[in-house]
Amino acid sequence: MSELVTGEAVALELRPAKLPSRALAVLLDLVVAVLVYVLVMIALVASTSGLDEAAQTAVSIAAFVLVPVGGPIAVETLSHGRSLGKLACGLRVVRDDGGPIRFRHALVRGAVGVVEILTTFGVVACIASLVSARGRRLGDVFAGTLVVRERVPAGRASFVPPPPPWLAGRFSALDLSAVPDGLWLAIRQYLTRMHQLDPQVGWTMAERLAADLAARTGVPTPPGVPPAAYLAAVVQERQAREARRASGGWGAVEAVEGGPQAGAAAQQPYAAPQAPVPVAPVTPQDQQPAPTPPMRPTPPEPPARPSTGFAPPG
Repeated sequence: MSELVTGEAVALELRPAKLPSRALAVLLDLVVAVLVYVLVMIALVASTSGLDEAAQTAVSIAAFVLVPVGGPIAVETLSHGRSLGKLACGLRVVRDDGGPIRFRHALVRGAVGVVEILTTFGVVACIASLVSARGRRLGDVFAGTLVVRERVPAGRASFVPPPPPWLAGRFSALDLSAVPDGLWLAIRQYLTRMHQLDPQVGWTMAERLAADLAARTGVPTPPGVPPAAYLAAVVQERQAREARRASGGWGAVEAVEGGPQAGAAAQQPYAAPQAPVPVAPVTPQDQQPAPTPPMRPTPPEPPARPSTGFAPPG
């Protein structure tokens, strides 16, 4: 399996497509292109019956260039490398670094594909795919692309163990711009398989990788930190930086805290705690209750009049 390394030191768990699956995808694309071309030609013949022979020939050539050649190029550009045949077979065209293709990649693949697929009936493409270690045809070589499988059986994804909690954020100021992708891939492969290695061999490999990483960053390995833990912490810092860069500085905080409000609060600058304000000691005189103001005398109520037994009319 050939792994592709992205900028955040994540090896894509996608395998290069083999010749049978690619041939089936190309065959499906050709069938669809031929059907569309036949329908377009029928419509053009009916609509250009009044033109002369030279005009009809020019229209036919333009239709052949636009439909069987330009159609797949447009589809791969708009779908980022997934034509109808590749979508049915679970394939995708990506760049050599694992990124999505653009118009120039699709244009080069389509232009070279006319020669190695249409004019030679796929013979040149099959020979080039069999010779290539990653199954690439000439169009992929010239365009710098690779056809990979998107549908990978479950359980094959490797897991990079997280670093110890006490190393979280310790390498936030480390300069990782000079570390090449090959070293990131070697570190990741070691971290995913270190439990399968002999302890002495694994420790030696970790020390060598940590020394190479320290030489690239210009900062020596911290004393007292195991080399495997150091490698895991630096890889996690690399991935966190790429996540913050991709999400504008909010995704990593929200993923940890759990919401945009928490992310905004975590983004605020740290404020040092202020010293407590001194309070004067309380004396026994201060503890005495305050004197209550004198109460005004209540005026006497008027004497009640004797009842005469008379009730006023309603």
